[in-house]
Amino acid sequence: IILGQDCPGEGQRRMRRLLANSRYLRRMLKQRGFIIAGDDDSPVVPLMLYSPAKIAAFVRLMTRHGVATVGVGFPATRLSESRARFCCSAAHTKDMLDKTIDASCQVGDFLGLKYSRI
Repeated sequence: IILGQDCPGEGQRRMRRLLANSRYLRRMLKQRGFIIAGDDDSPVVPLMLYSPAKIAAFVRLMTRHGVATVGVGFPATRLSESRARFCCSAAHTKDMLDKTIDASCQVGDFLGLKYSRI
């Protein structure tokens, strides 16, 4: 079986779903006061933490909420550009994304991560 040829149009459907999921997650996190970096169409959604000291706490608390999150800090980024990354998938449901958004809001409020003034 060749990827995308197992079912005609399946690959395109998955790509559209991935794009919709990525855009939805970004838009909702931004609306809730987070600064989100990167390209709007990318499935990697970087939530800016700006503080290396908050990386481990954010990842640990998100894990307790059942949300897999990757923390990224120095030397992969500048000290002032610490972030957490969510990786979207076409397999994620709206409920899964909403759980991620809700958990991010709870953890973000606790750690003081909502820097945007939108």
